[in-house]
Amino acid sequence: MAKNLAGKSFLKLLDLTPEQVKDLIKLSQQFKDMKMAGIPHKYLEGKNIVLLFEKTSTRTRCAFEVAGMDLGMGVTYLDPGSSQMGKKESIADTARVLGRMYDGIEYRGFSQELVEDLAKYSGVPVWNGLTDDFHPTQMIADMLTVQENFGKLKGLNFTFMGDARNNVANSLMVVCSQLGLNFTACGPKELMPKKDLIEKCEEICKVTGATLRFTESVEEGCKDADVIYTDIWVSMGEPDSVWAERIKLLSPYQVNKKAMSYAKEEAIFMHCLPSFHDLKTTIGKEIYEKFGLPEMEVTDEVFESPQSKVFDEAENRMHTIKAVMYSTLK
Repeated sequence: MAKNLAGKSFLKLLDLTPEQVKDLIKLSQQFKDMKMAGIPHKYLEGKNIVLLFEKTSTRTRCAFEVAGMDLGMGVTYLDPGSSQMGKKESIADTARVLGRMYDGIEYRGFSQELVEDLAKYSGVPVWNGLTDDFHPTQMIADMLTVQENFGKLKGLNFTFMGDARNNVANSLMVVCSQLGLNFTACGPKELMPKKDLIEKCEEICKVTGATLRFTESVEEGCKDADVIYTDIWVSMGEPDSVWAERIKLLSPYQVNKKAMSYAKEEAIFMHCLPSFHDLKTTIGKEIYEKFGLPEMEVTDEVFESPQSKVFDEAENRMHTIKAVMYSTLK
């Protein structure tokens, strides 16, 4: 179990020490081994959790629900239309009500301030399932996936391609800094991380030996990479009007065969999903009809290649969320 996390919330990785992050990854592997071996682990039987979703999700919802049930807990799901949170009832009041009924609260939505307020007023552990600023549960799954493929983390070269100021890129820069991976943000200068977060990560790097690099050159950014990671170009909740600008800015940073050729031969491709790598989605078809783009942030060739570990990564969400909940509730 991750040390000193009992009773605490999991809101962003900057709140954790590198050792606590490593402990969560180790515990995640232990839970995965038990799941694969069919060993029951209802260690939190009798507890109940509630999942608050302002932003819908396949992986986050399913991971929390299955992880909660595997641990023996009761699970309640509330979508945007199923509660009065922020409409007829303040966040503080909602938090105090839910905290008296549930042992833990998950929130997935827009505001980092909101999830911080839930933790402040609820009196029970709160888990950040995603906000506009950070996506911490995804990071534990990502690092478990990297470790499974390379047998280590420290010293690996990790490149994020695309919009490097989004929640996933922010969190990847933090976790790479904490665990000693060399992080490269490769994208347009307009979409690089905020200066204050870079400075915080630079301080962490002084202790862990990680390095940070920011470049607009695809060849430079992908050269000798062990991991190339990307995300969709427009996040949920952003207006459709930004598509044209993002496509113009980010098309040069599509992860394709040429970009992967700059990386190491054994490099892997990762993506937090969902992905627009073909025309089999409504949005994918709409973008093709409007802009003539059949693939967006990654080509289907790379997405379906042996180098792609995206579905291992998706499965690992379940095991790592289990580790987070167990460590904070036990």
